[in-house]
Amino acid sequence: MAKNQKELDQFLRKLKGTAKELHFDVTDGKFVHSKYFRFDFRLSEEFSYNAHLLIKNPRRWVEKYGNKVDTIIFHPEPLKKDEIISLIKKIKNKKKKVGLALKPETRVKSVENYLNLVDYLLVLTVHPGFYGGKFLSASLKKIKEIKKINPKVKVIVDGGMAPDTIKLAKKAGADLFVSGSYVTTAEKPKERIRTLVSAIKGL
Repeated sequence: MAKNQKELDQFLRKLKGTAKELHFDVTDGKFVHSKYFRFDFRLSEEFSYNAHLLIKNPRRWVEKYGNKVDTIIFHPEPLKKDEIISLIKKIKNKKKKVGLALKPETRVKSVENYLNLVDYLLVLTVHPGFYGGKFLSASLKKIKEIKKINPKVKVIVDGGMAPDTIKLAKKAGADLFVSGSYVTTAEKPKERIRTLVSAIKGL
């Protein structure tokens, strides 16, 4: 989560060598209360990038910035059915991977018709928009539902990922994990990544 290029550059320098792929949140102050990545950003070539769009008009962002990232994940909640399908196609036409993201209160049933069209389904385990939200374990129940509909779709768990919670997410069937503040606020983020990987491998 970055509010300006200076802040983003600090994150990129700090995270160099920790991971090959970075995940960032774009927020508009409307879909969620915070505002991040509301600037004409520049990204380092050191990483590949997932953009998680927590905004009311993701199509406009995709048109302007979609070529800068590798994967685009957006929320279906503010969109109509035809808009969701159209945006999935638009992202695929840009040769990018595409995913849908679900707020904790959003049911899997509301997106079951799209699960064969996307590469990823991101399950939020915190209320989005800020760092350090309370981990909501009930959201992990969605993973089994998702896999039942489409076993091939990769499920990402995002929110509150630390050694204890990442184990719960892995046991629930998650394929990928996003860790925010646990890694980015640490003095030694590389060690935090190792701790998370060890937690998963220890299962």
